[in-house]
Amino acid sequence: MSHSKSYTLAEIAEKLGVKVHGNPDHEIQGIAALNEAALHQISFLDNPKYQPQLLNTKAGAVILAEKYLPDCPNNALISEHPYVTYAKAAQLFWHKPEPYTGIHPSAIIDETAFIGKDVSIGPFAVIGRRTKILDGAIIGAHCVVSDDCEIGAETELMPRVTLYHEVSVGAQCVIHSGVVLGSDGFGFAPGKDGYEKIPQLGGVKIGDNVEIGANTTIDRGALNDTVIAKGVKLDNQIQIGHNVKIGENTVIAGCTGIAGSTEIGSNCMIGGGSCINGHIKITDQVMLLGMTGVINSINTSGVYGSATPLLPRTEWQKVAVRIRQLNDLAKTVQTLKKDQTNTD
Repeated sequence: MSHSKSYTLAEIAEKLGVKVHGNPDHEIQGIAALNEAALHQISFLDNPKYQPQLLNTKAGAVILAEKYLPDCPNNALISEHPYVTYAKAAQLFWHKPEPYTGIHPSAIIDETAFIGKDVSIGPFAVIGRRTKILDGAIIGAHCVVSDDCEIGAETELMPRVTLYHEVSVGAQCVIHSGVVLGSDGFGFAPGKDGYEKIPQLGGVKIGDNVEIGANTTIDRGALNDTVIAKGVKLDNQIQIGHNVKIGENTVIAGCTGIAGSTEIGSNCMIGGGSCINGHIKITDQVMLLGMTGVINSINTSGVYGSATPLLPRTEWQKVAVRIRQLNDLAKTVQTLKKDQTNTD
């Protein structure tokens, strides 16, 4: 079955709230990168390093800022925020598979669960006791939603998502495959006979319009809840420890680990592979570059990084040796300062 969609530039411009430069009747059937797009496709330019590709693009139209218009050989859609406009344009051509309609006969739903209007529940899904699935929610195949959970209106759980007990997810969220919400936090008390497990008594609360990437895990709170505020976007394979709080509209890239009881502010951007210590606070509007290690609290907004940049192996080995020598060098400098002071 064909999934093709077609719009004129005038139709796209009206839907996206931008202006057309060129032929408004030119027909667009898809979206592609600048160096690969054909006459029937639209592309975009946001990062200046791709500006050379603009001169030779075969795209039928390009979404760009007005300052790049003289370099555009074809039609254009003029936008103050090209990347955001591209995101909206991509949604026009998005071929999203239709969910299973209604409740599949193989789904297991406890009689005490509440199922709202127009809910879709896929094959072999399990819905626990006293759980609420609100209007328009989509529960994919093989999902497990345990007791006393709540899924907000129009939220979608992709196949194989697991919610432990007492987890709430807001409205219009997207939870990708393999996500686990509400597993036990890493809590053990050391004793003379080994480690005593600390029961994790809190839950997990996810706000509205949150997206959580595949195989990301969010631990339940030890006492209070782990909280992910509205608008947060989490990439794949992120680990969030118990009692963590993440503020509104913060985005976190893949393979980041956040230890327990840390608070991250609103509108932060955290690069992939970052490691964030427990029991610290990161204020609003902080950007962490990829592979940043955060040991102490960050109280001032700004850009931070700590990872060693890539170097050729022989140069990196020399740097490693120098780092090991820094302590001895510091002691030598202190000794020289004392000798200079005594001499004076």
